[in-house]
Amino acid sequence: MELHDVWFVLIAVLWIGYFFLEGFDFGVGVLTKLLARDRAERRVLINTIGPVWDGNEVWLITAGGATFAAFPEWYATLFSGFYLPLLVILLCLIVRGVAFEYRVKRPEERWQRNWERAIFWASLVPAFLWGVAFANIVRGVKINQHFDYVGSLGDLLNPYALLGGLVTLTLFTFHGAVFVALKTVGDIRVRARKLGLRVGLATAVLALVFLLWTQIDSGNGRSLAAVVVAVAALVAALVANQVGREGWAFALSGITVVATVSMFFLSLFPNVMPSSLDADWNLTVTNAASSPYTLKIMTWCAVIAMPIVLLYQGWTYWVFRKRIGTQHIAPEAGH
Repeated sequence: MELHDVWFVLIAVLWIGYFFLEGFDFGVGVLTKLLARDRAERRVLINTIGPVWDGNEVWLITAGGATFAAFPEWYATLFSGFYLPLLVILLCLIVRGVAFEYRVKRPEERWQRNWERAIFWASLVPAFLWGVAFANIVRGVKINQHFDYVGSLGDLLNPYALLGGLVTLTLFTFHGAVFVALKTVGDIRVRARKLGLRVGLATAVLALVFLLWTQIDSGNGRSLAAVVVAVAALVAALVANQVGREGWAFALSGITVVATVSMFFLSLFPNVMPSSLDADWNLTVTNAASSPYTLKIMTWCAVIAMPIVLLYQGWTYWVFRKRIGTQHIAPEAGH
């Protein structure tokens, strides 16, 4: 296997890790409006992801940096063509991080509710736009012979991409609901499971249509296997959630996320960004890659750094593994 193939796989792993981890905390952010009934319950939901949300975003930074270094042509075309959607995502992530910190700086109800609304919208919008972006990448966009994106914003808002956005939004919300059920006690835990069932059923319908559309349009044998795993894991997650096996439900919803994102990358390879104008203008792992020397240096850095990052993040989740409920939130506490 060539180094550019290795780095395509590594970047896929980084995006899978990002969507697995950030997916459930996007979902929790959405649930602050859909599930929580009062300020105490909103604080419980926010506290379930409070110790880990910023660590989850490191995966996005690493994925973006790895793409820039390993596939500069891909990075340039992606970030220039998708400039506005990616800018909106970036602004949402900034607002979301500020909201987590500023929400508790003042005790007034209006102050905290406004920042909690910001958490909801700054979670919902990226959860939707990431699906739109990746659906467009798989479907192909208007790239010319110079590898420049020549389409418009309207071209990105096609029915397939919008469906992809709805799939990621509902899937992340379901992933977040089973995470909340796993991390809480009391009434909010029961309601999270009930809401998870409803959201999960909606996800199943949307995901089945989207995955089959993707497979028919641009799939192959490898991506078909990922589709089967995604559908089977989602059904099993719904069953586990319904019978109260919350650990299994979360693991299986995570497998659904992993298989869905894997399907994107398996459908792409050996392309990294297909052109809808001419297949000869596709960006591939070969013509978009950096020099072999650059990829070699990056590989050594990844071999040294990745195990340290994984161990540290795993330790963080272990330390903050206990369930919480409204009884654990002092009336005057912010978080």
